[in-house]
This record gives sequence, structure tokens and C-alpha cells, in this order.
Amino acid sequence: MVQGAGLLAVALVAGLVWWFIRSGSDETAAIEPTPTQEDPLTSGAFDYTTVAGPEVSDDCEANSYGDVVDWFADHPCERVSRALYTTETDGARALVSVVVVTMPQASDAQQLKAVTDTEGTGNVNDLVRDESVSLPGAPNVAQGEYASRAEDKKVTIVEAAFFGEHTDDELIARIGDDALRLAEAQP
Repeated sequence: MVQGAGLLAVALVAGLVWWFIRSGSDETAAIEPTPTQEDPLTSGAFDYTTVAGPEVSDDCEANSYGDVVDWFADHPCERVSRALYTTETDGARALVSVVVVTMPQASDAQQLKAVTDTEGTGNVNDLVRDESVSLPGAPNVAQGEYASRAEDKKVTIVEAAFFGEHTDDELIARIGDDALRLAEAQP
């Protein structure tokens, strides 16, 4: 009888330990929020639709124009990803080019940003400019709004312009700044 009571006690303790372990993990799971990934195309001030791309290459020099070609000849990139998006708000439709350049070092990324931020030095081609994409009625985004950001080894370059004759400097500036987040939608 003493042996039976001992076995019963061991089984009871094991059961309690098992219950505490299981109930503790269930409570933890209920308390911790599940991470949700936002869609960069719809998670900001404007919603975007992908028109073309992303097209990825490791030859930034061949995908550039102006002084930027020479800069890339001396500072080869690791890769460039180019895409086109559209957004529409209050009847105004804009074409947005997003280019993400990955450099070997963060210091190279800062230098590239400084070069492309300087007016008249050229840039990385958007997909319409180099005729990778034929988009009838497409505005020349290089003559529109410009925004850029360097983070670690990556430089994001945004150019945006309205279709047709629409003009609104404040709105296109907001679109350009907002579109910097579209770098997350590109590989």
C-alpha cells in the first residue's frame, strides 16, 4: 500500500508539473502579439499599384546616365532594383520610379546619394527612360519630384511626376517622400 501511495504521489506531481508547463506556454502565447507584416504598397499616405518591375541587375553603370555613369565606373554597385508604380489621389494620377541601389559599403551609399542629389549630375535610369517599359503618355519622372534616402549600404531614389497636365507641387512632393517606403517592396 505504501508503494501504491508513492507511485500515486509521483504521478500526481508529474501531472501538476506537466499542467504548469502547458498552461504557462499557452498564457505566454496569448500575451505576445503576433507580428503582422504591412504591405508597403498600401501602408502609407498613398496606395500604389505596380506598373513594371522590379528589374534587378548588378550593372549600375549600364543602367545610369550622366556623371553617375562615371561614378559607378569607379564605384561598382552590388545590385540595382528598379520599378515603376502609379498612385491616384483626388483625380491626379502620378507615375513613380523607385530605384534601390545596394553598394558594397555604407560610405559608398552616402557618396552615391550625394552625387544623385546634386542637380545636373544624372541618375539611375527609370524603366521608361531606358525603354525597358513602354508606357504611352508616361510623364518624364526625371523632370518631376525627387526624393532619396541612404540607409546602411542601400540608397533609395524616387522620381515622380503627374500624368497629363496636372500640377500640384505640394502633392507631388508628398507622393515622392511617401514613395521612399516602396523600397521595401523590392528585392
